Amino acid sequence: MRLSVPIYQLKKQAKVQSRQYGVALNKALDDLAKKEGFASWSLLAKRHANRSPAAIILQNLSPGDLVLLGARPGHGKTLLGLELIAEALKYQAHAAFYSLEYTNSELVERFAALNVDAGSASSALTLDTSDDICADHVIKQLSQAPHGTVVVIDYLQLLDQNRAKPALAAQVSTLRSFARTAGITIVVLSQIDRLYDLATKPLPDILDVRLPNPIDLKLFTKTVFINDGKVDLQTTG
Repeated sequence: MRLSVPIYQLKKQAKVQSRQYGVALNKALDDLAKKEGFASWSLLAKRHANRSPAAIILQNLSPGDLVLLGARPGHGKTLLGLELIAEALKYQAHAAFYSLEYTNSELVERFAALNVDAGSASSALTLDTSDDICADHVIKQLSQAPHGTVVVIDYLQLLDQNRAKPALAAQVSTLRSFARTAGITIVVLSQIDRLYDLATKPLPDILDVRLPNPIDLKLFTKTVFINDGKVDLQTTG
């Protein structure tokens, strides 16, 4: 079961209700848990703790977010992107995966491993592996997408490899504006600089993003970095 709002917001609501109505905090938490379909707050918290990383991340994303998801090769950024889409399709009518790295058949196969039928003509998932992928292309395709649609773009450093496309900085700015206006969550996968040293810090961060061309990374509202099975979600700004 997906919570109506992130768990930290439920905790804030419980504190407000506790003060406003003069009830014990544990009772306010239990009352909110029942509204979410759980017998008690402890059961809700336990279910929340046992969820997959993709489910936890998605619960903490909001329509309008532009998210940077970064990792070194082989550490699971593409898999996590696929899992985010699979998780979103449990609750959303539509999702989309854009890739300049994989073929359509490869994506269909990878989604099948996650029990997502991406090859069906009636699928709620849009797959695009064309060379046309860029911010303008994505926005044109998603102009009528419903509020809350989750989109993954694979990946940042390839968006402006074709010199006929706008500069990467302009594309990121355009995606940010579109995500906010359309109420769509856009997750952009990203490479990490080869100079990132695991011995120095256990997880990469925004300073380790490989940037062939300069962009304002503050345009991303949230970041997710993964390494060796560890996942870190942060709100920027």
